[in-house]
Amino acid sequence: MKKIILTGGGTAGHVTPNIALLPSLLQNSYEVSYIGSYNGIEKELIEAADIPYYAISSGKLRRYLDFKNLSDPFKVLKGLGQAIRLMRKLKPDIIFSKGGFVSVPVVFAAKLCHIPVIIHESDITPGLANKLAIPAAKKVCCNFPETLKYLPKEKAILTGSPIRQELFSGNAEKARAYCHFDEEKPTLLVIGGSTGSKIINDAIRAELPSLLNKYQIIHLCGKGNLDNRFHQTKGYAQFEYISKELKDMFALADIVVSRAGANAICELLALHKPNILIPLSAAASRGDQILNAKSFEKQGFSYVIEEEHLTAKSLLDGINIVSKQKKSYISSMEESGQMDSIHTIIELINKGLH
Repeated sequence: MKKIILTGGGTAGHVTPNIALLPSLLQNSYEVSYIGSYNGIEKELIEAADIPYYAISSGKLRRYLDFKNLSDPFKVLKGLGQAIRLMRKLKPDIIFSKGGFVSVPVVFAAKLCHIPVIIHESDITPGLANKLAIPAAKKVCCNFPETLKYLPKEKAILTGSPIRQELFSGNAEKARAYCHFDEEKPTLLVIGGSTGSKIINDAIRAELPSLLNKYQIIHLCGKGNLDNRFHQTKGYAQFEYISKELKDMFALADIVVSRAGANAICELLALHKPNILIPLSAAASRGDQILNAKSFEKQGFSYVIEEEHLTAKSLLDGINIVSKQKKSYISSMEESGQMDSIHTIIELINKGLH
């Protein structure tokens, strides 16, 4: 049996594309293992998928001054040693990496053990982890045509993002029952990313009375961000994080408010969901979400509110604009020519064995 190790972690965006590949990998007779961090979100998500999970040490790669920059290289070296031992134990034929800090020692270990590596970069510009890993990779997959100019020409492949197929089989009635909603009003789905977003949470809750006049709201607010003041508010359902019910919530949603992580917005595109994107600010990130959002705005897929301009009023105005122009956004997304990413990546993996 062919053996593959998947890796990637730190945020849900570094894990969900790997999860999307799992059914096809298993259908293609791959024995799948996963290497991630000790406490990252990937551990919970992969173990729920019933895939063998191996944790290694991982240091964060920072672009700013921090005392931890002195100790984290030693964590990466420890992780490299652990990854090399896992390569020798598991004997994989190939590695597929989605990036994130934990993937760096895994990719380096594969290189040292002469195991081929394929990388997937979700954002328009490669993240630091993938920048370090690209020299060790055989191929580098990407989501956006704009990304190709940042990658080695002989390695770059435009594949798009693998989308979890179960998202297409959601049941709106199940979500309506789960949230105790009625059929009278359209539904607004708010997603602040896997860790939540205080600024989005505050803007939504500040306009709840106005929004609830027109919409029912599903609010995925992040761990520790539930607000007990609204626990009994009719038409408002708040959750820290949702996994298996998410497909039903997408099916019910008429409009989605979201951060602009690449995998999240590619899912919105594939599902043809009119959306408002609120990218992480350049002050809080390397600016990748801003580039992602601008690309989608330019193509007519999204309405964008930059975080610096986000207020309760600007959010309400944006939702009203998208509501009035829903057909235009849906039409643009339907005409986008989505790529068969999973099939393309599986083919690359199969070729990478030879």
